[in-house]
Amino acid sequence: MNAPWKSGLPGNRDPFAAYICDDNALDVIRPVVIELGWQPEKCNKGGLRNAVQSLSVSASPAILLVDLSESGDPLNDINALAEVCEPGTVVIAVGQVNDVRLYRDLLASGIHDYLLKPLSPQQVHDALNQALAVFMSPKGGDGDGVKRHVSTAIVGTRGGVGASTLATSLAWLFAEAHKAPTALLDLDVHFGTGALALDLEPGRGLTDAIENPSRIDPLFIERAMVRAGDNLSILSAEAPISQPLMTDGAAFVQLEDEFRQAFEMTVIDLPRNMLINFPQLLADVNLVLLTCELTLASARDTIRLLSWLKTNAAHAHPMIVANKVQPAVAEISKADFEASIERKVDFVVPYDVKAASNAAKLGQVFVDANRSSKATAAIRHIAERVMGASEDEQFDGGSGEKKSLLGNFDFKSMLSKKPKVDLTKAD
Repeated sequence: MNAPWKSGLPGNRDPFAAYICDDNALDVIRPVVIELGWQPEKCNKGGLRNAVQSLSVSASPAILLVDLSESGDPLNDINALAEVCEPGTVVIAVGQVNDVRLYRDLLASGIHDYLLKPLSPQQVHDALNQALAVFMSPKGGDGDGVKRHVSTAIVGTRGGVGASTLATSLAWLFAEAHKAPTALLDLDVHFGTGALALDLEPGRGLTDAIENPSRIDPLFIERAMVRAGDNLSILSAEAPISQPLMTDGAAFVQLEDEFRQAFEMTVIDLPRNMLINFPQLLADVNLVLLTCELTLASARDTIRLLSWLKTNAAHAHPMIVANKVQPAVAEISKADFEASIERKVDFVVPYDVKAASNAAKLGQVFVDANRSSKATAAIRHIAERVMGASEDEQFDGGSGEKKSLLGNFDFKSMLSKKPKVDLTKAD
């Protein structure tokens, strides 16, 4: 089905090579390699360390498939591989360890993809096709081709604090008020309300991505996402509650990567359990809006989440949003809440039950249905601050009233972070 690929590479550089530990995996890979028009003899017996030894005395291929199964220290061995690989080599790792932290660390080290054994022909075929597309894509300069992008995760410290309402409202404001191409990713796979708030059917895009991460590419994103306007698209699900979420998180990382290429803003409605189970979701997130209420339970969980973020996602700047605030009937005062969490609340959104009911009746997001509400004004203020991360202006500029609470943060250093060791970077 595929004609042999003419790489057009100078010298003796091959289009493909593999170093695989076991015969079963080799039996799966070789027919796929033949179908792609490459030489099956380039599928070598031996794992990652064999690859390092071989490539230290020969030119590295355009696409390299390496097996980590016999590696005692995969990350250290990958760094050794980086030393002998030529710039532009696209590396795919194969292994038998199903560990999301390992997956995240491998991606950060410059690996293009990680395939879990036992391998399937379709899985290998899709991975090699994607690697080929990466290798053949134009390589721009480090500065001129960088596209601005801000990724914001909305996390509720407790259920019912209004994190989803805030997520849909911010996404709508980014897209409609600021005219920025925006993706809304609702990761509450079974009970998400993102599509419902926008009066849309969620579709099967997110469940398809979770079931088959290898399908995720720009064309998949275009077809799977549901458009909610000229600048707003949503990816969500309404999976049967009889089907538990079975994933290692690879799909979420790939989705976020595609969003960085296709949109200027990404808003992730991120349930607490997803945050803890899949910490790699925050690998490229710039801002985390912890949405809380003025209660003892919420104060406790805000403290715990701030500590977790400091340990697991120190690059992501947390902002505290107190939502549904009713000062006269609050369980604890704002001052006591701030004393408990040992930091200021960044934004306060007042409680407006009539406005929430009105939005539900109209099938519109909160800020669209209630444009004159005080709560909407507060959410607009949050959107303006977040949008500031994608502008060229300095955060400490302007009048004192508009001075950003994020003034001491260098957002440009946080946007679209590069891997520590990039095996795919061209000369």
